[in-house]
Amino acid sequence: MAKRVAIYARVSTGGQTTENQLIRLREVAERAGWDVVQEYVETASGASRSRPALDRMMADARRRRFDLIAAVDVSRLGRSLANLAALFEEVRQIGCDLYLDREAVDTTTPAGRALLGMASVFAAFERDMIVERTQAGIARARLRGVRFGRPETGDGTCEAIRSLRQQGLGINKIAAELRVGKSVVQRIANEMKEEAHGSQA
Repeated sequence: MAKRVAIYARVSTGGQTTENQLIRLREVAERAGWDVVQEYVETASGASRSRPALDRMMADARRRRFDLIAAVDVSRLGRSLANLAALFEEVRQIGCDLYLDREAVDTTTPAGRALLGMASVFAAFERDMIVERTQAGIARARLRGVRFGRPETGDGTCEAIRSLRQQGLGINKIAAELRVGKSVVQRIANEMKEEAHGSQA
């Protein structure tokens, strides 16, 4: 029985065409004796994360409408190792095979399955490196005196807020009068309430 294949083609800009990708993958399918059941074509995706054709293809893969996904190269399917590893893992769990022409990856073979396994390893490495670089960047910024988190409110402003609050002024009025954020006024008002309750206990 011929293997049922879905062809996926994508370009990222309006000036490009998927025709060469489709011609190449149709030739591969014909030579291998595969039955092309559907072509999913993504055009001008650019920087957008939205890929409706890929989403439709994966939905059909879950419905077992084909046995194999074919693409010209790995870059058609994802923009990062983590993204690709997630897609490869889903394809594996579904029980669908993957053919990548340029990289000569064919998961119907043991070598092809091993390459997909390596992709998940590299994806984990990429995630760890991102975390490490982020933490190093924060450490360097702190050494330069950069402060993280909510900015501190000066004692004078705090006292003014407390004074106006004790006079009965509302949150919005105090914020406008002192030109501070409403959240700052609300925070100090809440602290005053807690202090009042504590003294009554």
